Amino acid sequence: MGGRHETEKRTVRGKTREDLDLIEMLDPVAETVGYEIVRLRLMGGAEQRRLQIMAERPLLEDGTGGDMNVEDCAKLSRAISEVMDAADPIAGEYTLEVSSPGVDRPLTRLKDFETYAGLEVRIELDRVAEGRKRFKGELAGVEDDQVGLNIEGEDDVTVYFPFAWIVDAKLVLTDELMKRGADARAARVDAENDNDLSESEED
Repeated sequence: MGGRHETEKRTVRGKTREDLDLIEMLDPVAETVGYEIVRLRLMGGAEQRRLQIMAERPLLEDGTGGDMNVEDCAKLSRAISEVMDAADPIAGEYTLEVSSPGVDRPLTRLKDFETYAGLEVRIELDRVAEGRKRFKGELAGVEDDQVGLNIEGEDDVTVYFPFAWIVDAKLVLTDELMKRGADARAARVDAENDNDLSESEED
């Protein structure tokens, strides 16, 4: 596996070599139509496979973006289907599923651990650290490619794990996370309404 794939492996976005090859091919497609691939999984056997793609709008400095509605998923699905039909990288039949990460989303890129600092998360490592592989606590940000975690139930204990050790990480559904998700949706609706107003004024 080359350097590019080693880098991708550490982002937890794809589990297999096939996943990583597809991410490499489809990242530019998603970016062209205004989205980012959060995670990709090619699942199932030879008869019928499922290509599951989780994506989002890039987060903007004002905090908007990040979510995906039905129209977004359909737009990205069409763009990916065109490229997949032409390149035909998957042998046999498969079903394409494009979805939003959801509120209690997985964290798959280093920047996700910065974006969601202060929220509760579950993390699983590929090795034993501090006597275990699974941790729960509050994200404490990122320092030099190390993910900080304030461990639940252990006051004033912050541990740092190399990002490369993380095999799975997901936000925990809390009241704070629900509020943050609602605020983000409200900000997006406001932004879309402002765009609609400006377009109608131009007409």
